[in-house]
Amino acid sequence: MLAPRAADLSLTSTLLPLPFSPSKHVLTEDIVHREVTADQKLLSRRLLTKTNRMPRWAERFFPANVAHSVYILEDSIVDPQNRTMTTYTWNINHARLMVVEERCVYCVNPENSSWTEVKREAWVSSSLFGVSRAIQEFGLARFKSNVTKSTKGFEYVLAKLQGEAPSKTLVETAKEATEKAKETALAATEKAKDLASKAATKKKQYV
Repeated sequence: MLAPRAADLSLTSTLLPLPFSPSKHVLTEDIVHREVTADQKLLSRRLLTKTNRMPRWAERFFPANVAHSVYILEDSIVDPQNRTMTTYTWNINHARLMVVEERCVYCVNPENSSWTEVKREAWVSSSLFGVSRAIQEFGLARFKSNVTKSTKGFEYVLAKLQGEAPSKTLVETAKEATEKAKETALAATEKAKDLASKAATKKKQYV
């Protein structure tokens, strides 16, 4: 992903909270550790709380009192000398249900120094016997949907830092991306429901 914003501003934006309305799924955000290393790199660890609405097809597999929020740790390394930032996030609860790990590397685009290049990787895993594939399908769809939201927030913060209002084109593009993510999530959810239903039927056959 490329963002037409200065890389230095991109790094600065990570030090700010996320005060934009699309981030309603982010409930809390706390910095639990921050230090500057001898080689002038900024290391940070943040604890975030996000909503974690469970799909209806999965509710039958879990107690009614399962938490509806997820706690996420984020480690980040800001390297001002090389103008890069690396973040690594993972959930610390609901690990038996699903673990989502994400790694992002932000750097200056080699062809345009005023652009920021983002390389994003994610790993989704589940240890639940019989429904792990369904959970992974749902987790991947949920991740894609959240990426759309985080990209909107990223652009919003950068625009604010530059004293700009998010452009109409940006808003329209984000809206289109959100709708596309919803369609992808819906398709994955339907597929996951089918897999979960087959798993439940198979489980009954062994009882």
